[in-house]
Amino acid sequence: MRDFEGRTVLVTGGSRGIGRAIALEFAQRGADVAINYRSNSTAAEQTRRDVESEGVRCVSIRAHLGDSDKIRQMFSRVEAEFGALDVLVNNAASGVQRPAGELREKHWDWALDINAKAPWLCAIEASRLMTRGGSVVNITSQGSQKVLPYYFSVGVSKAALESMTRYLAVELAEKGISVNAVSGGYVETGAFDSFPNRDEMVSATENTLDGRSVTGEDIARVVVFLCTDAARMIRGQVLVVDGGASLTI
Repeated sequence: MRDFEGRTVLVTGGSRGIGRAIALEFAQRGADVAINYRSNSTAAEQTRRDVESEGVRCVSIRAHLGDSDKIRQMFSRVEAEFGALDVLVNNAASGVQRPAGELREKHWDWALDINAKAPWLCAIEASRLMTRGGSVVNITSQGSQKVLPYYFSVGVSKAALESMTRYLAVELAEKGISVNAVSGGYVETGAFDSFPNRDEMVSATENTLDGRSVTGEDIARVVVFLCTDAARMIRGQVLVVDGGASLTI
């Protein structure tokens, strides 16, 4: 199905993990894709090639989203390459995996800048390019609602992101832009390597009611759905994609 032909999508943090899965899902549906990355140019180049293999256009844009000037430059590049934008997926995230008592102010600023401030600024910049309406989807996590080990800064920032989702859903509605969020369960990606409790997290990926782990592709399909006409009346919501794991915790 190529129902996104003629549309353009920007995925932040789109070179690896869940972001890569989202970029590929949109490409398979016919969308042209811009992927943002911060440092791993090798992964970005591979994802760009894989997206283009679906017969669509793709550009990779290196930008540190903790820098508002870099965000504005990123959107200028999107406008120069595609002219307009239809979908923004705020997927990029970062943080320092320490308990609250061991965090320093710079760690807090880092997490909040990338995980909360950047999605706000990206949404505003994207809205200027969404001249025919569009969709914004924010990627959040269960750590916004539940207390997870070593997740203080990220969990707080994701809670801010979910609140932002509701505010932007109202404020951007007059421009024909829908705003929602997808909250994924444990999806094993390279991000696990930065957690001291990595082995516990890997084991937790299997605790779903379906009997298998949630994948990036599972999340990607829900993200794409939220950008279709079928989801037009879903606004300001957080859709949980965790295989039912949170029901029994």
